Amino acid sequence: PFNPVLENLPPVIKAGNPQQGDAGWVGHFIRFAVAEVMDKRAGGESVLTKLSELMFIDVVRRHIETLPPGQAGWLAGLRDPLVGKALSLMHAKPAHNWTIEELGREAGTSRSVMAERFAEFVGVPPMHYLAKWRMQIASELLMASNDNMANIAAAIGYESEAAFSRAFK
Repeated sequence: PFNPVLENLPPVIKAGNPQQGDAGWVGHFIRFAVAEVMDKRAGGESVLTKLSELMFIDVVRRHIETLPPGQAGWLAGLRDPLVGKALSLMHAKPAHNWTIEELGREAGTSRSVMAERFAEFVGVPPMHYLAKWRMQIASELLMASNDNMANIAAAIGYESEAAFSRAFK
């Protein structure tokens, strides 16, 4: 499956040095998680699941903040105001009939600047990225729902089942 976050993470991320007080929220989350495990209260598994999600988000945020200015890649693209806005828009509304012009306008830049910056950071043109993202959503819907192909095609922005089938192949 296409997962840009996991594809762009390094094998190991150092979350900070707790002895120097720079572990951020992760240190607090870890203490809270340990207390939750020790207390064995009702709903503890749900609390631990959410805490692990929050810890992951915090560690990835810290990693993004430490990327060098010239770094390329999906994570670096999130940090860029223009590319980050375009990624956010595509992820929020994958079924929308996005154009490079519209993404540029929404991000406050021209079509050409959007296309160039997006490809520079993400490594593929915006519409290619959107197609891959839609296929990821489609594969999840096909596995997890009982919806038919036409409904899934419409949910991810394809006007016909035939067009979706061709793209999905």
